[in-house]
Amino acid sequence: MNPQTAGIRLCQPADIHAVTAIYAHHVNHGSGTFELDPPSVQDMSQRHANVVQLGLPWLVACRGEEVLGFAYAGQFRPRPGFRYLVEDSVYIHPQHTAQGLGAALLAELIGLCEQAGIRQMLAVIGDSANSGSIALHARLGFSHAGLLKASGWKHGRWLDTVLMQRALGPGQSCDPS
Repeated sequence: MNPQTAGIRLCQPADIHAVTAIYAHHVNHGSGTFELDPPSVQDMSQRHANVVQLGLPWLVACRGEEVLGFAYAGQFRPRPGFRYLVEDSVYIHPQHTAQGLGAALLAELIGLCEQAGIRQMLAVIGDSANSGSIALHARLGFSHAGLLKASGWKHGRWLDTVLMQRALGPGQSCDPS
């Protein structure tokens, strides 16, 4: 599928059931998230509300009414000194991967965060073997920022965490206004 045939828009409460199902697949079958049990629709609804309440974007890629994937920018840490740094999350329905949806979602997310005055975006990628996510972030200007070895235990094995970072807008070249 061509990503241009998919629309990207802000996630609405009616999308949360589909978002929850997509994420549950990745929790149960993947190593990109270190959650062990899929969150409920109510939990995902609260997560969505928390992101929106902070004024951060949560996006969905859709074809018609079908949600094909989602991406959002979350607060990295609650301390005020981190207010110009966000962590991105991108998840695609397993039947729609490798079609450019992740890149389209992440590019839109980057743009919205830049408009909001965010200066840095961090990718915290579960599993150093997660070549798809690492390549996606590299294509969109993220660079390697660190590796946390054996930082997660899932599916009966130790997993690394890859950190990638990208400056947004003027980045650190000037003080935030």
